[in-house]
Amino acid sequence: MIYFDNSATTKPLDACIETYGKVAANYFANPSSLHRYGTKVNELHEQARTLVANKMGVLAEEVIFTSGGTEGNNMAIKGVAGFYSNRGKHIITTAIEHPSVQNTMDALEAQGFEVTRLPVDATGVVSVDVLMEALRPDTILVSVMHVNNEVGSVQPIREIADVLATRSQTFFHVDHVQGLTKVPLDVTGIDLVTVSGHKIHGLKGTGVLFKKKHVSLVPLLDGGGQEFGLRNGTENTAGAVAFAKALRIGFEEQSAKLPELLAIRDYLLETLGAMPEVSVHTDGTHAAPHICCFSVVGHRGEVLVHALEEYDIYVSTTSACSSRAKLASSTLKAMQVTDDEAVGAVRVSLSYQNTMAEAQRFIEAIRVVIKNLNEVVKQ
Repeated sequence: MIYFDNSATTKPLDACIETYGKVAANYFANPSSLHRYGTKVNELHEQARTLVANKMGVLAEEVIFTSGGTEGNNMAIKGVAGFYSNRGKHIITTAIEHPSVQNTMDALEAQGFEVTRLPVDATGVVSVDVLMEALRPDTILVSVMHVNNEVGSVQPIREIADVLATRSQTFFHVDHVQGLTKVPLDVTGIDLVTVSGHKIHGLKGTGVLFKKKHVSLVPLLDGGGQEFGLRNGTENTAGAVAFAKALRIGFEEQSAKLPELLAIRDYLLETLGAMPEVSVHTDGTHAAPHICCFSVVGHRGEVLVHALEEYDIYVSTTSACSSRAKLASSTLKAMQVTDDEAVGAVRVSLSYQNTMAEAQRFIEAIRVVIKNLNEVVKQ
């Protein structure tokens, strides 16, 4: 099997599964319990928090364990909106965010907030100048994803942080789910950062929201005060420890394997781009090293996905969170890609476990698939 759908989810590392199992079996007490057993579990939980904080360059008290990217994005955006609405009700985001951000913004608009959605250029990148023009005295939050989950475009996070540095009334949230262990992120000047475990070979249901000390949030759930009162509910210590392990291993792989990953992606972009029937939507000079998005002219994305299944190759149609709706990608439409091409978009997303040989087999298969589909259309 060739698994090229790693932006949807990754295969959990054996080490993470083993760690989760050992902790769940041997440290199952409630970390909030006062007895010695509960204290041991709490110590393990806090060790995981410290390890994550050290790897990300933040304080341990700024690490909030979550269930993943969707919860983290909701917690950050709704939390800031709820706590600071007395300062203003204007929020800035982009037209290419993940559904967990887009739909959260829609929900806030229904509550009376005003949301400005920044456009992107043909490479899927926002303009810092346009963002500056959109800022208002009542802007309380700017939320911009680091790496787009469909085409891999990398946003100018450092430049945006610099713009916002003098605006103490405006917080900066970054969805770093797709960039973690793939594209470095300097968290200086960023107030909230969302990451997810199952995108880096950890387990589903694990993740972290990094929240700087000076930021206050209204919690999504009320309860017993866990995770500094911001993520109420009995802690998932086994998940937290497994996430910490996935993060450590992920950064090690980034140091050792990033050039190889980039070479595979560049091979795909170059080879696909040379095919007359293919339109490539990922700009290699402005994109992450693991995502390649393209369309085959005249064919829908889901048809290509199912055709590649016959070769035991697994890719996706843009975002897995909205692919079953069979709608044209909102990201591609924002990039001014035509509807005919947008509904035919396919995303190849890599991990450090993929190889050049797999990429070459994929190219061989897609050539045959395109040839066969074209012959069917001609009949």
